[in-house]
Amino acid sequence: MSAHPPTLTVAGLRVVLRRSARRRTLALQVRGGVVTAYAPTRLPEATIRAFVEAKRDWLAHHLDRQAQVAAAPPTPLPSDGAPISFLGEMLTLRAVPGLTQPVRVGHELRLLAADPAGLAAQVQAWRRAATPEPYTRLVRDFAARLGALDRLGTVRVSDTRSRWGSCTARGDIRLHWALSAAPLPVLEYVALHEAAHLLELNHSPRYWAHVARLMPDHRAQRAWLRAHGAELLA
Repeated sequence: MSAHPPTLTVAGLRVVLRRSARRRTLALQVRGGVVTAYAPTRLPEATIRAFVEAKRDWLAHHLDRQAQVAAAPPTPLPSDGAPISFLGEMLTLRAVPGLTQPVRVGHELRLLAADPAGLAAQVQAWRRAATPEPYTRLVRDFAARLGALDRLGTVRVSDTRSRWGSCTARGDIRLHWALSAAPLPVLEYVALHEAAHLLELNHSPRYWAHVARLMPDHRAQRAWLRAHGAELLA
C-alpha cells in the first residue's frame, strides 16, 4: 500500500483523495492550504472530479483566505494602555493586579496584570464571552427585518478559521468572535449575510437581492473583509 494518498488535479487545483468504506457522502476540506476530498470507497473518480469542479469558486476563496492569514504580519501583542476595538467602540486595556477575570468598566477593559501574551489570551477570552448577546440581538434584528425571524434557530459564537459565519438548514447561525474587532458595518454585513440565508440557503441573485435591500453598500464591507480579515485572525 502507498504511504501517501493519491491526488487529483481538477481545475488547476491539487486535491488529496481519501477514501473510506465507512463514508457514505462526498465532502471537501481546505486546511493549511491543502484541499482534501473525502469519498466513499467505490465512488467513481469522475463523480469526485465533477463535485470538485462545481466547488471551484468556493475552494479558491478558502485557499486565498488561508494564504492571506499565513502571510499576514504578526499582530503586535497588547500592552497596558493599548486601545482595542470592540463592536465599533474603542476600549483601553488596563492591567490590574489581583483581578480574577477580565471586566469592562466604562471604556476600559481591565485585565489581570500579565505579560503581553497573557494579556492577548485574556482579551480573546473576554471577546468570546462578551459577544453572544450582542451577536444574537444583531442577527435577530436582521432576521426580523427580512421577515424570517420565525426561521431563526440559535445564534452562537464560532472559532473556525475557514469562515466568518454560517447558517444551517435548521436556521442555526454562527458568527466568528474575531468580528467583534472589525468596524461595526463589517460585523453587520456578516450578520445580515447569514440572516439572509434563512430565506435562501445559497448565493443566488434572489439571495443577494435580500442582502442589498437592507445593505446597499454590502460590497464595500465584503471588500474590507477580504483586505483586512487576516489581520482580525492574526
